[in-house]
Amino acid sequence: MQGKKEFWNSLLTEKSWEVLKELRKEHDFILIGGWAVYLLTEQQKSRDIDIVVGVKELEKFKQKGIVKNERLRKYELKKEEVDVDIYVEHYSALALPAEDMKDYALAVQGFKVACPEALIILKQAAYKDRENSVKGEKDKIDIISILFFTEFDFKKYKMIIEKYDLSPYAAELRRVMSNFKDYNALNLTPGEFKLKKEKVLLGIR
Repeated sequence: MQGKKEFWNSLLTEKSWEVLKELRKEHDFILIGGWAVYLLTEQQKSRDIDIVVGVKELEKFKQKGIVKNERLRKYELKKEEVDVDIYVEHYSALALPAEDMKDYALAVQGFKVACPEALIILKQAAYKDRENSVKGEKDKIDIISILFFTEFDFKKYKMIIEKYDLSPYAAELRRVMSNFKDYNALNLTPGEFKLKKEKVLLGIR
């Protein structure tokens, strides 16, 4: 779309996209985070890459010189300016267990991607941790993008949060939606934004 407002610098996002495509050639992973949102919504591109892998795949990544982050229970890979965060089954502490993500994965444009209902939960958890930061602002845009630009299934979302004892997430999602006003970030007119917002708020009830 011409004149589309981009959240991150386009040189960085293009480099990140190239790194992601290279990783797909060599590794088996489920994509979460901003790039997963982009593939599902075609809205804002991402600067960082977030993936979930099994233990066997982690061994292959170790040949690339990854670093273990004990505090955040993930592994990190740096490729030029691009940060790749690697979450591992039976180790990483995501809002949903990493080993269960395969139950919530879809095939999108040649990638395995977390489905909208699972992805939004992971995004909500990230937003909660960094609400008052630049990355938190991007999380918020990603959350609204999922609600507006996917075939979001509110029943499925509620089943997942009940299964993992995350019921407060529904009220939190409604709060984020109610307070969000930046229709420009979603490349919508005020009228389009109002209609979508009303429809979503009905669904969250």
